[in-house]
Amino acid sequence: MVALPRKALIAIPAKHFEFYEDGSETGLFYTEALHPYSVFADAGFEVDLVSETGSFGLDARSTEDQFLTEEDKAVYENPEAPFSVSLNQNLKKAADVDPNEYGVFFAAAGHAAIYDYPGAIALQSVAQGVWDNGGIVSAVCHGPAILPYVRDKETGKSIVAGKRITGFTTQGEIDLGLIDRIKTDNAPLIEDSAAAAGAGYVAPAQPFDDLSVTDGRVVTGANPASAHSAARRVVEAFDQL
Repeated sequence: MVALPRKALIAIPAKHFEFYEDGSETGLFYTEALHPYSVFADAGFEVDLVSETGSFGLDARSTEDQFLTEEDKAVYENPEAPFSVSLNQNLKKAADVDPNEYGVFFAAAGHAAIYDYPGAIALQSVAQGVWDNGGIVSAVCHGPAILPYVRDKETGKSIVAGKRITGFTTQGEIDLGLIDRIKTDNAPLIEDSAAAAGAGYVAPAQPFDDLSVTDGRVVTGANPASAHSAARRVVEAFDQL
């Protein structure tokens, strides 16, 4: 087998819109892209950030102090930090990238992902290409919303059929008071979409506990606290290919 490029694509939801009761927006959950970016870069990967449209917005809650360490905040406040440059100046459009350039596809999220990824045809195509080439396909929190649309060529089923995966819990949506909005919008709950795709869903003990799962070339994380551990699992899985 030809060696896969040591290059990772981090998918970013393109959609951002008023979502929370106070009128603030959902969009990219900041650390769900920052933490994987840092892990991949430290492991010697080149990293590109890519969204369906080449644009994005931040989830307003994701940059609150409760979700940012001092190190995270330093990057957020520094427009010259490599991650900031990649996100704010060099974000790529999915239709413009070549999946053959990547050995890893990692879907970052935020609630926007469950609205964005099911219809993100170009992004799905990139993930499909990475999978078909023998690479790692991974996602965190609401990012697994893209996984039902990546197919195994032999079976025609989702690549997660028969696999163990995690993602944001339905209980977490209830705890956040967002379950009614999601159901009203007919957006997919991660547990439901996992079941529909034939995956075995694994929940963390509590909705925001760190949990990540590796099953073959599929790696998933449960929530923002799991972005770092999921990315580390991706590196481990890639290095074993």
